[in-house]
Amino acid sequence: MTTAHRWLTTLVVLLFLVALLGAALVWRTHGDRADARTTQERYGDVLTAADREVTAFVNLRYDDPATLDAVAAGATGAFRDRYLRSSRRVARVLERHRSVSAGHVVWSGVSDVSPRRATVVAATTGTVSNDSSRGSPQRRDFRFRVTLVRVGDHWLTTNLQFVGDAP
Repeated sequence: MTTAHRWLTTLVVLLFLVALLGAALVWRTHGDRADARTTQERYGDVLTAADREVTAFVNLRYDDPATLDAVAAGATGAFRDRYLRSSRRVARVLERHRSVSAGHVVWSGVSDVSPRRATVVAATTGTVSNDSSRGSPQRRDFRFRVTLVRVGDHWLTTNLQFVGDAP
């Protein structure tokens, strides 16, 4: 084998190794992007579920029992069981005081997430009116910590806590 052939063979082998390395990097980058996409979709799904649950929790009306059902619809486990057991009592209190709570989420963020469990912190603003306010809406801002679990294709609430000053 001549020197030219050795150089040519070495060059071809080096080019092949560089191409192989490039292919490995492309494959790894593609996998990283797929993982990032999955993570972003999980974050979006978790935030959507938490925002829906918190919104339901701050929108209760004495004259619309379906508002109580909306909270139960996004809940699971012991939290859902406790909520259902207390909802009749809550409905009576709302009715007795002619209470209307209306609000929305102004900010939320995922503080922890895994494929099966997540924690979200959410801030709301809104109003509450009842017989003690003579029907006049009073501003109320709340912060919540929401714990969710994945059940099938859905994220459901397993705990919802007030954070900060007591309401």
